[in-house]
Amino acid sequence: MTMQDTHVSLAHGNGGRYMRELIHEIFARHLANPLLDTESDAAVLPWNTADGELAFTTDSFTVQPIEFPGGNIGSLAVHGTTNDLAVAGAVPKYLSLGVLLEEGLEFAVLERVVAGIAQAAREIGVVVAAGDTKVVRRGEGGGIYLNTSGIGVRNPNLRLGMREIRAGDAILVSGPVGDHGIAVMLAREQFGLRGDLQSDAASVLPITLELARCKGLRFMRDPTRGGIATVMHEIVHAAGLGVYLDETQVPVRDSVRSVCEMLGYDPYFLACEGRVVAIIAAEEATAALAAVRALPSGRDAAIIGRIQEQPKRLILRTPLGGERVIEELEDDPLPRIC
Repeated sequence: MTMQDTHVSLAHGNGGRYMRELIHEIFARHLANPLLDTESDAAVLPWNTADGELAFTTDSFTVQPIEFPGGNIGSLAVHGTTNDLAVAGAVPKYLSLGVLLEEGLEFAVLERVVAGIAQAAREIGVVVAAGDTKVVRRGEGGGIYLNTSGIGVRNPNLRLGMREIRAGDAILVSGPVGDHGIAVMLAREQFGLRGDLQSDAASVLPITLELARCKGLRFMRDPTRGGIATVMHEIVHAAGLGVYLDETQVPVRDSVRSVCEMLGYDPYFLACEGRVVAIIAAEEATAALAAVRALPSGRDAAIIGRIQEQPKRLILRTPLGGERVIEELEDDPLPRIC
């Protein structure tokens, strides 16, 4: 083991270097098996149905505050888990729901959270087929925590993964980045800032279904914890290639950029909960971009960069034509964001 820490810190959950080390050096070391791919959002199970392969995923949610502009922990859990299936090329079908309640949570809040789960599930077309509920003493939880597992069906002929990525491939993002991270941060009112920015939390299934029809699709990921920069670093480590982004092409809302400039945040490390990062063969990128932009949720999609052979780092080209290296995320500026 190369981990230097003796205790878990918040940084071990931020999606960056410390989390990668935690997963690889403890969980993967003990639990390694042919199905456990730590670079994938979902596992493809060795059972085929008449509709295709089964994909399986699980996720936990501790977001604070429980309710935020654009959603709550309930709708976020449904979107987060079904999005993990969607970017693996699957159509979500079933969910399980584990609920950890803290003594003292208002029933009115719980009602809204469960209503959010039900509405999001209906809109996506998934069924909550199993569940479990536990209650802990006051002060031992964060009001409510959720765990959701999901099962979906995918086309067995669809080949997606970081091992499919090639130098020269284009990088597409389906919309503005950082909305969720800043919306949740503003809802906390911890810096005396307020705004009307909504979280981007939503299903990405329409986008992934459209991308799956495009030739040359190599890989998809929803850039949650750690944002698009962390996805790029994952590609650098797993594919052994470099990433080159053009800052002028990355869509960031003015409100997000303003808050980042005031507080020293990097928007490329902020969580999204309704976006897709896709890697596509360069010759097919224009057609894929047009297909995504034709969707209501993809109007602001953009080609933001390319995969390159060298250097094996994440490089950002600035508006002035210079270049800077974006290192892996180490601290956790916005914990409990999902």
